[in-house]
Amino acid sequence: MPDVPAKSRSKRRSGCPVSISLETFGDSWSLLIIRDLMVRGFRTFKEFQDSGERIATNILADRLRKLEAAGIIAAELDGADRRRVNYRLTEKGIDLAPVLLELLIWAARHENTAAPCALIADMEKNRNAVLAEVRRRWREHDPTPLIPKFGADIERSNSHPGISGE
Repeated sequence: MPDVPAKSRSKRRSGCPVSISLETFGDSWSLLIIRDLMVRGFRTFKEFQDSGERIATNILADRLRKLEAAGIIAAELDGADRRRVNYRLTEKGIDLAPVLLELLIWAARHENTAAPCALIADMEKNRNAVLAEVRRRWREHDPTPLIPKFGADIERSNSHPGISGE
């Protein structure tokens, strides 16, 4: 277990791991940024801004700073255009893959969502394959989206490469 600086411990509501996790990444904007990095292949401020949830630029900048300060994402200068910053999950960030997968499956099971049923059923049935693919794409810096944009191209989602356990 990593040693937590006294300054960080004093700001926490409690020592409960769930409470600490929620303080670190628990607001909806942070989780959506993590989702976009993990499964949509987004890397830039503009991609996050255009993701469809209509996040204000000041909130996006704030959440990116907080996620970077927490060690969940890292900012890297683009190799082709040094003026552009690309964001990438750190190992700490990619370790959230099982959490996001379970949130996705839970919501699709219990709420009315735009997620294609066949895709979610496949992900639920093949959790380990999905998580292995998420990690492979992260390790190889592969920005190919893991899932299509919900509500668009549903047919493609039924046979999306890298997810099926068949």
